[in-house]
Amino acid sequence: QVQLVESGGGLVQAGDSLRLSCAASGRDFSNYAMGWFRQAPGKEREFVAAISWAHSGTYYEDSVKGRFTISRDNAKKTVYLQMNSLKPEDTATYYCAADYWGTTYKIIGTYDYWGQGTQVTVSS
Repeated sequence: QVQLVESGGGLVQAGDSLRLSCAASGRDFSNYAMGWFRQAPGKEREFVAAISWAHSGTYYEDSVKGRFTISRDNAKKTVYLQMNSLKPEDTATYYCAADYWGTTYKIIGTYDYWGQGTQVTVSS
């Protein structure tokens, strides 16, 4: 069992930065691929970024490439999402997810555990 707790969301202006954190509890954190997803009101949850369990390879949705950076600290059992140059269209609830030995990073259904989400609001 893994429990995930996100933090770091908030209300910012366009162009600002935020860093989201996702703290995990449980065993074998380093064996989980970790992903960030987001869901805006009235829209489906979508992939944002992921980091592999093996060599910390990273993957991004096209609209966040060059602006967002995902990273992990296995010793702290934490994954981060650094978000720069935020835009109003980034406004959503952001969710952290864990996929044991995962390799299909963009597919929501393959993730085993989810956090409760943290709200990010970007004003124009």
